[in-house]
Amino acid sequence: MSKKPYYITTAIAYTSGKPHIGNTYEIILADAIARFKRLEGYDVRFQTGTDEHGQKIEERAKAQGKTPKQYVDEIAGEIKRIWDLVNTSYDRFIRTTDEDHERVLQKMVTKLYNKGDIYKGEYEGMYCKECEAFYTPSQIVDGKCPECGFPVAPAKEEAYFFKMSKYADRLIQHIKDHPEFIQPASRRNEMLNNFLLPGLQDLCISRTSFSWGVPVEFDPRHVIYVWIDALSNYITGLGYEVDQEPGELFKKYWPADVHLIGKDILRFHTIYWPIMLMALDVPLPKQVFGHPWLLQGGEKMSKSKGNVIYADDLASIFGVDAVRYFVMHETPFENDGVITWELVIERFNSDLANTLGNLVNRTISMTNKYLGGELRNTYVEEPVDAELKNAARKAINDARSSMETLHVADAITAIFNLFKRCNKYIDETTPWILGKDPEKKDRLSTVLYNLAEGIMTGASLLAPFMPETAEKISASFHTALRDFEGLTGFGNVVAPGTKVVEKPEILFQRLDEKETMEKVKVIMDAQKAAAEAAARAAAEKNGEKSAEAPAADAASEESEKPAEEIDTLSAAKPQITFDDFEKLELRVGEILSCEAVPKSKKLLCSQVKVGNQVKQIVSGIHAYYEPEELVGKKVMVLMNLAPAKLAGVLSEGMLLCAEDGKGGCCLMTPEKDAPSGAEIS
Repeated sequence: MSKKPYYITTAIAYTSGKPHIGNTYEIILADAIARFKRLEGYDVRFQTGTDEHGQKIEERAKAQGKTPKQYVDEIAGEIKRIWDLVNTSYDRFIRTTDEDHERVLQKMVTKLYNKGDIYKGEYEGMYCKECEAFYTPSQIVDGKCPECGFPVAPAKEEAYFFKMSKYADRLIQHIKDHPEFIQPASRRNEMLNNFLLPGLQDLCISRTSFSWGVPVEFDPRHVIYVWIDALSNYITGLGYEVDQEPGELFKKYWPADVHLIGKDILRFHTIYWPIMLMALDVPLPKQVFGHPWLLQGGEKMSKSKGNVIYADDLASIFGVDAVRYFVMHETPFENDGVITWELVIERFNSDLANTLGNLVNRTISMTNKYLGGELRNTYVEEPVDAELKNAARKAINDARSSMETLHVADAITAIFNLFKRCNKYIDETTPWILGKDPEKKDRLSTVLYNLAEGIMTGASLLAPFMPETAEKISASFHTALRDFEGLTGFGNVVAPGTKVVEKPEILFQRLDEKETMEKVKVIMDAQKAAAEAAARAAAEKNGEKSAEAPAADAASEESEKPAEEIDTLSAAKPQITFDDFEKLELRVGEILSCEAVPKSKKLLCSQVKVGNQVKQIVSGIHAYYEPEELVGKKVMVLMNLAPAKLAGVLSEGMLLCAEDGKGGCCLMTPEKDAPSGAEIS
């Protein structure tokens, strides 16, 4: 039985410079969707690439003393390097300078001209060189482009125009008849109400003021203008032909299942592109999905703002899969996501190092310690086992239903909910206690088998999002990752008698924030120095006086200084006697479970095992730790603090913390492993 085809594309990246993580987010997102569809059994075609023509490219190449082709070859190579770095599984990387694309594009324009849909005219208006777009006076904001904010200038030139209005009513009806065509729904309403219903202007599709573009076949003085060139890649890359039988790829995969694009270019993909296809008598894509942006600290990334973060810099510190996880998990379906270096560190430690990495490490270590490394289900079951099995089934169903509507962040959350449930299962079943009782060995075997089954189910689901991590987990359990046909029931993934690795690999080593931010500073300083050097070189090339590099501001000078010691004298408290100190009962505790206190953003409620008793302790540390991050941690506890209620929850002690003098805090933990209940003196 042949597989059902599925065709997904990204917008092709403009070759104006190195893509930042906001640009790279799109290719990672598309890759996860493509991989997930393969997991579901689809025959997937995944296309991406580069948009390489236009006036801006021509001018930037000239400024660097290169031909346009030399310039785009370098930038396209850099874009492809980044796409490969983040482990994307595209089938074709198309370039608009590819011979097959240029040839078919010329034929398309000629067909539209012969059909009467393209005519020669003259364009006069305000032109933005950055966006390569004309705007009417009413669209200009303070003399600047409404899209990018760069200055616009009057321009007038001969051009060919496409009769957009001829097909407007047909497109409006298509959008109304196919509500799934533009997603999310808010974007659909925006296109209808702001652009289509008020009436469409004809589209300029050629230029004569520059030469770096595909010549118009019937009038070589003109080059084909950026959007009709760029958009047509989705079919030229499949072997579409104008006046002859299209290639087998086109027959198999068109219409596209989804064009994945940024919300800022939705108009071009949901108005210009479908009208072009209608005029060519080609079926429309099934869906155009306008994803949100990934913002740096709440702002759009821009070199001029100095707030750009690059994927390769992130990967050099956190690894590729951690970068993939972050950008997909932190960007919701419809709202913009936020990235900062500090937030990546926080998610790395809480979600990856603790929730996932620690889970895998503990499970394999306990299997080796108590069962000689062998996994087998002895079917000595208790009610808690059913809850874990239900969590696995729920993860499968939730991930699949979320991906069906491209709610990618929700799918990842569903998978990590399973890993969290596995961690809770460890706390509930206490394998370290079962391991001490020979009569409980069969129950212990069932527990550890169930954990391996839950982890491998989660790893199989995780593979589209974090492929390298999923493979490492698979190798640790000597068990192959499964597609959806192999995830038909709990107990079908890990074969009885499977041996785990003797020494588990640390998937994600917990990061020290201070040390990591020092590495970040090195990267940002180098980036700043490179930008300043490039600016000086450009100024000198243009015959301007080379400006001195700007002096470091107070903040950057301060960051060069060694960290100041905290002034303990200003915060000194009255002296106490040894008898006063003797009144404090300080002991080592182990956090068994932890959860957020309802109606409080600051408080966490922990169940802390101290010797043979369990204390409930409420701490104001939610700003620094996630609940799941604390489970299993050894801490220092003040035992004889008078009980008190915080936010209505009883607290029976205190966890000792250290403050760094800058608003941060960390839990005090024993330097070496100490047993729960050990006295601190």
